[in-house]
Amino acid sequence: MSNYAFIDAQNLYLATTRAERPWRIDLKRFRVYLAEKYLVTKAYYFLGVFDDAHRDMYQAIQEYGYILVFREHSKNLIGKKKGNVDVDVVFLVMRKLYEREDFSKVVLVSGDGDYKRMVDYLIKENRFERILLPNKKRASSLYKKISPRYQGKLDDENVMRKISRKDRKENAGPP
Repeated sequence: MSNYAFIDAQNLYLATTRAERPWRIDLKRFRVYLAEKYLVTKAYYFLGVFDDAHRDMYQAIQEYGYILVFREHSKNLIGKKKGNVDVDVVFLVMRKLYEREDFSKVVLVSGDGDYKRMVDYLIKENRFERILLPNKKRASSLYKKISPRYQGKLDDENVMRKISRKDRKENAGPP
């Protein structure tokens, strides 16, 4: 069994750094956690627009084992829009199902309620493993309607111990 993870990077970053007790995720450790806990063989990391100034960060994230996916924007909107990767995440998940790519289930990392309809469909089709909520207090109330069996909370103390940055000075993920 192999699962694919789809990560809304902006939601992950904002939910952790703007938490009641802010914390930073160690993307290298998080990738190991996804592989060991949820049998994730491919982890798609969705970012906003590509920024050449962050090339080193992108390289590090890829070296940790993520597949980067950037949002396409018109040149005159760059810098004026947020990442807004929701449609790209849903499209890639559905495309992989449609093309019958060889994986078992989806692990979604986000608390954004825009994914709820897709989550419901994937549960119905038995293709959903878990939604990993970066911040249980900031997660959409829509996810209260799905079974706790399909929810994971990254801000639980035990999980945070495994995936948070130990030393803020180490180069372990986006600033």
